[in-house]
Amino acid sequence: METVTLDAVDRGLVHALQIDGRAAFRTVAEVLGVSENTVARRYRRLRAAGVLRVVGVVNGVALGHSSWALRLKCTPDAAGAVAAALAARPDTSYVHLLSGGTEISCNVQSPSAAERDALLLHKLPRTSRVTAVSAHLLLRATALPAAWPGAGWLSEEQAGRLRPAAVAAVPEPVALDGQDRVVLEVLARDGRAGYRELAAAAGSADSTVKRRLDALRRSGVLGYALDLSPAALGFPTEARLWMSVRPSGLLRVAQAMAEHPEVAFAAMCTGPSNLVAAVNCRDAEDLCRYLTERVATLDAVRSVETAPVIRTLKRTGTAGIPASR
Repeated sequence: METVTLDAVDRGLVHALQIDGRAAFRTVAEVLGVSENTVARRYRRLRAAGVLRVVGVVNGVALGHSSWALRLKCTPDAAGAVAAALAARPDTSYVHLLSGGTEISCNVQSPSAAERDALLLHKLPRTSRVTAVSAHLLLRATALPAAWPGAGWLSEEQAGRLRPAAVAAVPEPVALDGQDRVVLEVLARDGRAGYRELAAAAGSADSTVKRRLDALRRSGVLGYALDLSPAALGFPTEARLWMSVRPSGLLRVAQAMAEHPEVAFAAMCTGPSNLVAAVNCRDAEDLCRYLTERVATLDAVRSVETAPVIRTLKRTGTAGIPASR
């Protein structure tokens, strides 16, 4: 990834795309008070530099999938290869190398018990260089990357002009067909792919694809996320927190964590660590201050294991950021 300094227009564009990844450049330009060509040019520049892209993401919960947070311990020579193999899978996201480079964390969406067991009980244990695996079922998320305030820049009035229609409070039952899956695969690479490109991939009409995507978005099955390193916004110190919280205070702590601006993700989960969180900080001192001044005030927290992220192989969508067309 190139080193790119973001100016006010870039930061406004980043925030706009966090709010609605498929917002028309014309709309974004009107909100930012610049030309449509300027917005399009800035997006192409940042995407080509590997700074950001928009990706389509599937909400597995709305399809009845289960979500898991995995922790793997590997031999020192194997962690990079194992992490790369996990990042190449379509069912993974947020694949990180942690701490000394011998631990991997990632999220997995499992459409079925059979696919979950194939990964957790067969594929990973058969890899001799994986020395330990723990899997935590994610029970309820209270903070998600799409709402991380570190990307904020626009005023509330500006943000309001960009917010898409609300999704269904209770997801409608949805069954994906073959055309849906083809279109979603394209969107996982480029969430701003045009309807003509999507229709060509699915062998359908532009209008048909647009109607279907609108329906999937309204139902909560399809969303759009910004694939962006927090370092680009001045938060290069990332860490995963594995927290053991007294059960009577778990919901309260999870909700409090969601209010912390450092927290990009927080979810209650199964296992001895019953709350997992991802935090973005400006430096090690900022992380220390967060742990000792904010987390330490949550009296239901029994213990915290902090694992710094040393390398990210995948955030969301497909692994890597393709060059802009």
